[in-house]
Amino acid sequence: MTKILLLSDTHGYIDDAILKHVEKVDEVWHAGDIGDLRVTDPIKNLKPLRAVNGNIDDARIRTEFPEHQRFLCEGVSVWMTHIGGYPPKYSSRILPELNENPPRLFICGHSHILKVMPDKKRNLIHMNPGAVGKHGFHKSRTMLRFTIDGKKIDHLEVIEFNKR
Repeated sequence: MTKILLLSDTHGYIDDAILKHVEKVDEVWHAGDIGDLRVTDPIKNLKPLRAVNGNIDDARIRTEFPEHQRFLCEGVSVWMTHIGGYPPKYSSRILPELNENPPRLFICGHSHILKVMPDKKRNLIHMNPGAVGKHGFHKSRTMLRFTIDGKKIDHLEVIEFNKR
């Protein structure tokens, strides 16, 4: 079983409250708009990190983190990107590959809106953890924690911080 913390849209912000949750999981996944490597460096010092770059990220971040990550976590195929849309309104840039080779778990950020929903047409689960940074229009800061056990995605929990 792998415990995962999923966050996005930090926009250069990290604090001890976020890092406290990092300590409780096996891996951290960041769905883009990192904002500054001072966000990812302390995470990497604590746990393995998988991350993608987002539309606000500079050349240094884009060099370290790709636009897309496709990987296998236990028995679950995962695709993480920053701008992906959601069922059925996916980004036209990713839709052809999503139709041809859908993952079991599709993760994106960008919208600052927490969403977890099934896509029955493609037999996948879509997750967007919202935004945990302090910049943007979101009213509350959110992250997701969940487990992957074999092929099972389970124990989904929303972590919500006070208003920004």
